[in-house]
Amino acid sequence: MADFSGKHGLIVGVANKRSIAWAIAQVTALRGARLALTYQGRFEEHVHELSQGLESPLVLPCDVSSDADIEAVFARVGRDFGGLDFVVHGAAFAPREELSAPFSMTTRDGFRTALDISTYSLIALARGALPLMEKRGGGSILTLSYLGSERVFPNYNVMGVAKAALEASVRYLAADVGPKNVRVNAVSAGPIKTLAAAGISGFSSILNIYKDRAPLRRNVDTVEVAEAGAFLLSDAGKGITGEVLFVDAGFHVTGM
Repeated sequence: MADFSGKHGLIVGVANKRSIAWAIAQVTALRGARLALTYQGRFEEHVHELSQGLESPLVLPCDVSSDADIEAVFARVGRDFGGLDFVVHGAAFAPREELSAPFSMTTRDGFRTALDISTYSLIALARGALPLMEKRGGGSILTLSYLGSERVFPNYNVMGVAKAALEASVRYLAADVGPKNVRVNAVSAGPIKTLAAAGISGFSSILNIYKDRAPLRRNVDTVEVAEAGAFLLSDAGKGITGEVLFVDAGFHVTGM
């Protein structure tokens, strides 16, 4: 089991109790981590309620499209924690109309929004975390992806492009910050009924396809994804960086 005793982490992207980011928060907190959670706008109440079960958490507002918000979060984390051992990036968004319209009809603004929030925010968070991780002698950054980065899924559209860019960013960041003993990885989870998934038309049929065709003949749950994420965040995964780890019951290895 990964041990997080004495570790401090930042979790970005918790929306509600079904969030993969929240599952990772629970797993790491249970094993000793003290956490800072961020929220955006309408999710404030949900995140505050969830945080009640954690030990001395920080709960901070953060719009990941705002450099000022990101700077404020790391300034507060630095004052309260003194350093940072890991960051979980679970922020992703594309306007609903960009997911339902044909991909060729993707708008410039919709494309910009999806790539800014879902991809560039990882780079911005890594930049902010780096000085705090250097104080700890290194750290680990984890983001969340999906197979739509490699294959075409109905109604995933611009989000698939954003996830492809996200995975490329993982590799480039890993190469950039590796000399400072900071690792960057991604978990690519199978379909899970999260708030983000609710915006994808036909999501239920994707769940059924995975269940029928994945080698394990089932879907995965948030706890399984969180355990894999905790492994990559912990010292148990200290030799791994620039990796995309699939946690999808093996679906990605199938031919169809």
